[in-house]
Amino acid sequence: MATRIRQKAENRQKNKDNRPYAVAKDIRMSSSKVRIVLDNIRGKKVNEAVAILSYMPQKGASESLKVLKSAIANAENNKGLSSDNLYVAECYSTPGKQMKRVNFRGRGRVDHIIKRSCHITIVLDEMKEAK
Repeated sequence: MATRIRQKAENRQKNKDNRPYAVAKDIRMSSSKVRIVLDNIRGKKVNEAVAILSYMPQKGASESLKVLKSAIANAENNKGLSSDNLYVAECYSTPGKQMKRVNFRGRGRVDHIIKRSCHITIVLDEMKEAK
């Protein structure tokens, strides 16, 4: 039986993460390729991260830039935060669905092709003022 439903709901609401974030799902790219790009912007200021991603040649950089701009827009419109004092607190890529295909070869054999996808998540946070 379900016990303490209201109390558990209140605890979930209190412990909820209120930082602005954005998620892009089912990007047609391997998560390891995107993770290399995201390692370059982790912990950087938002303006610096946008500059880094806009000049990177990797395909994952353009997809990550879209997610970052979406997270900035969420922070400004939904949370009322200024983009001047935001930084990239967390950014990660997780594996998504896999499309499995086959490539027929000679002598009755077959090669398996796995087309990978990933989910990109970027979480922003306000910088703490140093005294």
